[in-house]
Amino acid sequence: MGYHKLTEYIHRLIRTKGVMRSLIASVVLIVLIFVFSVRDPLFGGYYNVSNILNSIAPILLVGIGQSIVLISGHIDLSIGTTVGISSMMSATLMTHGMPYYFAILITLFSCGAFGLLNGILVGRMRIPSYIATIATLILGEGITQLVAKNVDTAFVGHAARGFRNLFFYGKFLSINNSVWIAVIIWVIMLILLSKTRTGRYVHAVGRNPVAMRVLGVKIDSTIDISYVICAVCSGFAGLILTAELGYGEMDIGNNYEIYAIAAAVIGGITTLGGRGLLIGTAVGASLWCVLQNGLVRIGVPVAVQNVVVGVVIIFVVYLDVKARQGKSGIKRLI
Repeated sequence: MGYHKLTEYIHRLIRTKGVMRSLIASVVLIVLIFVFSVRDPLFGGYYNVSNILNSIAPILLVGIGQSIVLISGHIDLSIGTTVGISSMMSATLMTHGMPYYFAILITLFSCGAFGLLNGILVGRMRIPSYIATIATLILGEGITQLVAKNVDTAFVGHAARGFRNLFFYGKFLSINNSVWIAVIIWVIMLILLSKTRTGRYVHAVGRNPVAMRVLGVKIDSTIDISYVICAVCSGFAGLILTAELGYGEMDIGNNYEIYAIAAAVIGGITTLGGRGLLIGTAVGASLWCVLQNGLVRIGVPVAVQNVVVGVVIIFVVYLDVKARQGKSGIKRLI
């Protein structure tokens, strides 16, 4: 009886939207690791594995945020700007003598407020999410450039050593703190989406917003929460990148909205809304970073790397589009 229940549960899980693509991404990840390890014996060495894990951390964080927004039926294209705001604000505050823990709190609060602005524009003002978040992307970049006079910050100084150790250089079990921070936030968001009323509302609003409005669900508030979470996750990514560099950089978040979409969609989050698992996002972020690291180590030219990465993004989005169109062959695959 126990075996049959387990089998039934596995079959039901595989039929869940996004699980099959997550499994496929996992297989591809394993294959890539094997191929790159054969081509470069040092690929699986401690130093390179540590580099890969460190690169996964910020991409996983922005991927988590993007995944939650996608599940709610929208998209956030201002993630890279939020990462840059986090970097510049935290570093500027610390270079002016503010204790790093206050700088962290103010930075994350500001990022959350920026996310709330996105939520208001999309949920309450009914502006399409891709238009609203492109507008806030430009707005955020402009404000950052004006405040910083278009110059990156100075080195945060030795007084901020605690900040750099907390968010990057400190280690536990020989793994950098940046990785543990990303894992902890991933676990929290996993529980939020699967075990709480807020998580159920995020899925339900993405699946059928009209029905949820009729049932009395506060759709606008749910959208606000999704964007605030996304912005705070992006803020943490910015803090990690700043801790690694030691100074604030305006362009530090360039292309991170693309990385976030790639991690989410490769991992099985559908752009249709209402479906997807954060387990897949972790796989997607890992696959993305392993692919980029491996291509560099085997000597593939940068131009070819960009082509490969672009093709990967087009392919996974194509699968999602075909699923939305109801093509039976692709739909069964996803």
